[in-house]
Amino acid sequence: MASMRIASWNVNSIKARLPRVTEWLAAARPDVVLLQETKCEDAAFPESELGDLGYNLALAGQKAYNGVAILAKRPIEDVRQGLPGDPEDGQARYIEATVGTFRVASVYLPNGNPVDSDKFPYKLKWLDRLRRHAERLLAEEECFVLGGDYNVCPEDRDCFDPRGFAADALCRPESRAAFRALLHLGLTEAWRALHPAGHGYTYWDYTGGAWQKDHGLRIDHLLLSPQAADRLLACEIDKGPRGRERPSDHTPICCELRDGNDA
Repeated sequence: MASMRIASWNVNSIKARLPRVTEWLAAARPDVVLLQETKCEDAAFPESELGDLGYNLALAGQKAYNGVAILAKRPIEDVRQGLPGDPEDGQARYIEATVGTFRVASVYLPNGNPVDSDKFPYKLKWLDRLRRHAERLLAEEECFVLGGDYNVCPEDRDCFDPRGFAADALCRPESRAAFRALLHLGLTEAWRALHPAGHGYTYWDYTGGAWQKDHGLRIDHLLLSPQAADRLLACEIDKGPRGRERPSDHTPICCELRDGNDA
């Protein structure tokens, strides 16, 4: 049975993390990779190194901040840069394209901290724009995967210290409600659908021995349309890269979906 493996990873600078990225791609060999926080302009992206591993690229970069990308072993078609809904928003946080029978998007939500600044309203408005765009994709009956760093812990069990993070933008009720509004459209959160109990973190801070203590957060998610959810075979978090030298503070999450030809 043919399948497609779609991964998401906030690399926290593609240049700084290039050795980690290339070694993981060579070992894990995902078909599609949704990258966030690449932190470089498109012209500076290491295309040759990733092309040597067999990946085509679609980029939406920004100098020193943000930045998203799609890597795929198949042709990447019909690329859309930027999340609709605010033409004044110049932050590189969203890219969408078609790979095979799937519409995929790399999503990098605003962090939202501090919550008493304009960053938190921006986060909530961005989530609302994403919900409205997902509604359009659903109306078009697209088979899609919205993968990325959502900067939201959906539940207390997705945070190592719920009480300590209660006032943080990642765990605020408003953030969680906006995330649930996405799911209530009919989307499936791939990892939680297959792991209904317990926790599985995707992020550990660099400070305070967070990695060694497993003081993590689950903020990276793969949201599937009903058509994609029907094809879901597996979803796992690969903690390996986080334990390597000079890692990203995030680690990849990967789902396996039955390919369209077998749907």
